[in-house]
Amino acid sequence: MIDMIGVGPFITIPLIVSAMGGPQAMLGWVLGAILAMCDGMIWAELGAALPGSGGTYRYLGETFGINKLGKLMSFLFIWQLIFSAPLSIASGCIGLAEYSTYYFPTLGQTFLTMHLPLPGVFHTTIIGSGSTFIAILACFVAVLLLYRRITIINKLASYLWIVVMATIAWIIFSGVTHFNSSLAFDFPKGAFLLSRNFFLGLGSAMLISVYDYWGYYNVCFLGDEVREPGKTIPRAIVISIATVAIIYIVMNISILGVIPWRELTSGEKDGHFLISAMMERLYGARAGGLATFLIIWTAFASVFSLLLGYSRIPYAAAIDGNFFKIFGRLHKKYQFPYVSLLTLGFFAALFCFLRLAEVIAALVVIRIIIQFLSQTVGLIVWRWRYPDSPRPFKMWLYPVPAIISLAGFSFVLFSRKNFQHEMSYAAIILVAGLIIYFIKAYSRREWPFG
Repeated sequence: MIDMIGVGPFITIPLIVSAMGGPQAMLGWVLGAILAMCDGMIWAELGAALPGSGGTYRYLGETFGINKLGKLMSFLFIWQLIFSAPLSIASGCIGLAEYSTYYFPTLGQTFLTMHLPLPGVFHTTIIGSGSTFIAILACFVAVLLLYRRITIINKLASYLWIVVMATIAWIIFSGVTHFNSSLAFDFPKGAFLLSRNFFLGLGSAMLISVYDYWGYYNVCFLGDEVREPGKTIPRAIVISIATVAIIYIVMNISILGVIPWRELTSGEKDGHFLISAMMERLYGARAGGLATFLIIWTAFASVFSLLLGYSRIPYAAAIDGNFFKIFGRLHKKYQFPYVSLLTLGFFAALFCFLRLAEVIAALVVIRIIIQFLSQTVGLIVWRWRYPDSPRPFKMWLYPVPAIISLAGFSFVLFSRKNFQHEMSYAAIILVAGLIIYFIKAYSRREWPFG
């Protein structure tokens, strides 16, 4: 739950409401929770049966054959992480920076807008503002704090988490005690008309909710350190998804019962610091300022946690001999993977120049294609190849959750306007990873050359 509840729900509410044009966007949260639970069944079964640390890196290797196709799949997972992890970190930094404009409105003024047109669907826009440099600064501070021994980092993480939970509790309490049902359920005409635009909006809303739910699987990356993994990992995943789904749905409905949804879709500045505006309306300016501080704290806790966890994965793969050796270097004094940490921090700082919606979309699409769909197929292949392999936890109603997961993630990929944009970048990353792997495999006489 620590990794699930980050800054996401505080910065994406305007995006998810805008996607469907009304409070019917709550369907995105509900269906996103169902998709997360189905995918969680996949993680639970693999995590219980293959409890070593590494998560997807280990599962893809084992399910597709550790010295065969699995070697390629594991490499591609680490390769995409070099891009998707900084995108995830950057989203937290951008959210933090957007809330900082509550204190200093001039930070939100854009002084640079550079459109980079490339052939076909390959294009993006670089945004420069005062808040952009706040986002980069947040990334730099997180790297600086992590540039030390892990024992000190553990204490910092504990303090960050306490404030995160207190913030969530305050928001839900405030929303529920000031709830106005006429605002929360003010559906526009034709809100549930099953048209093409409805499903395109639903796809965009689910993409955002998927982003906010992710993190339920992080226990799998620490499998070596979990007691009774056959029981603990499935319970951790299922209970976390169910609990966070309730928190998200209650919190979002309560917020819509205080702030009219039309204000969230109008592009007003309050959308950049939604929780601050809500608390200011309910309790005054001081409460808005306090809420802003707490959200900034929560956002930084998310960035801190993500950067800490992700920096260890390329290092582990490099030690395994399945990634670039330089990522296996440890700091001489403090013994942490400093090359991996600095690389992810550098790319995260670069991605802070992009729009939040673009960062989230690119992150989700890249991971779905290269990680989540591959892992789902891997489980099905593993079940077919090794039907008698010990499984402390078996997916409920197999193969229904796996099929729903494949269908749900495919719907998120293709049921959006201009979905080709993010798909094109995912394709570039995938093709580049394949080329690099085959060159490396050929020189080492590894699969499929040896």
